[in-house]
Amino acid sequence: MFEEAVATAASIRARAQAVPQVALVLGSGLGAVAKALDDPQTIPYADLPGFPRPSVAGHGGNLVLGEIAGLPLAVLQGRAHYYEHGRADGMNLALATLKELGCQQLILTNAAGSLRQEAGPGSLMLIADHINFAGVSPLFGLDGNARFVDLVDAYDPDERRRIKAVAERLGVPLSEGVYVWFCGPHFETPAEIKAAQILGGDAVGMSTVPEAIVARMLGLKVTAISMITNLAAGLSDQVISHDQTMQAASGAAADMTRLLTAYLEELGNG
Repeated sequence: MFEEAVATAASIRARAQAVPQVALVLGSGLGAVAKALDDPQTIPYADLPGFPRPSVAGHGGNLVLGEIAGLPLAVLQGRAHYYEHGRADGMNLALATLKELGCQQLILTNAAGSLRQEAGPGSLMLIADHINFAGVSPLFGLDGNARFVDLVDAYDPDERRRIKAVAERLGVPLSEGVYVWFCGPHFETPAEIKAAQILGGDAVGMSTVPEAIVARMLGLKVTAISMITNLAAGLSDQVISHDQTMQAASGAAADMTRLLTAYLEELGNG
């Protein structure tokens, strides 16, 4: 499965000797997180067969290899979205390549709209579970039994506890909730947001869920954190747009960077 990942991983190894243990996917407005890495080496996605070609502002399109507290990392500046090409499997080969390189854990970040007034713009939400409102899967078309993935505790409970403890120590406000994946690129209607609330959702977004599903199939531990950039449609008078999302993401990026850096340092220190 994903035989192409072996060749892509070999091409990365030829350019960088470090073996990454943790992979980090950066969402909209978080490209600067990669600057926290020691001895970074940047490889454009364009040089890596099968890696996405992001078309969304705020997604840089680079693989950055480096370390934090001695922990080797692979940082993906940007991701593929379902709405860009109408396919949910846009990150499959990239994630399989990271697994082939040696990654054991995947950390996902995104920008999201909140369904809760008390968790407003500028805050962070740790994802405890998800609802696939889009109704499609990145595993469509695959063969074999591995595609029947168990998604109970898809977002690793032990790592969630560790991240919450780090956030408390830093004084970074961090809620926890259920992320609802809509396909985009249009924003949701107020009726859809009401439906998501009734179903038990706490935030909405257009990414993350496909990566989480593929990562679990590959045997990677998954953790995910949302930057809340707005209240979802119908919950405020604010006009929702991608420009507004990017502006709000920049306000939450400082807390996200602090939290991720401290968490990765803790992983690096054992």
